Amino acid sequence: MKKFNLIALICLMFAGIASKAQTMELKNIEKIITEFSKAGDENNAEKLATYLDDNYRIVMNRLFGSTGVIVMQKAAYLEKIKSKEYVGDNRVLTIENIVINGPTANAKVIFKGSKMTFISLIELIQDTDGNWKLISDTPIVK
Repeated sequence: MKKFNLIALICLMFAGIASKAQTMELKNIEKIITEFSKAGDENNAEKLATYLDDNYRIVMNRLFGSTGVIVMQKAAYLEKIKSKEYVGDNRVLTIENIVINGPTANAKVIFKGSKMTFISLIELIQDTDGNWKLISDTPIVK
């Protein structure tokens, strides 16, 4: 019986440690998404770039009346921010769901602005230093 209690205690300790680590990662991801949103609202392309992986892309499926899929790479997106073609807004951010799968994660996020509301599926990756970065954004306009 003592052996069983010891095993149960060890299992509970590991579960607690894993749960705390998961909670920290969720907070880190929420922070990155929040900062990404804020930088976009401010039209701050330089700051925005720090939250994006070099392979970042926006996948727009039938967005703004198009009938196909348009993929915009990081450089093109940042240029549209710099040129103010994509004008900032004061959006309310709602993170509905985050799923972590090892060094990758995804989140369903709502960006509600005065001009438009976007519902996005955002993919993130964690680099070898433990930093989360956005790698993909698939928005729809509500």
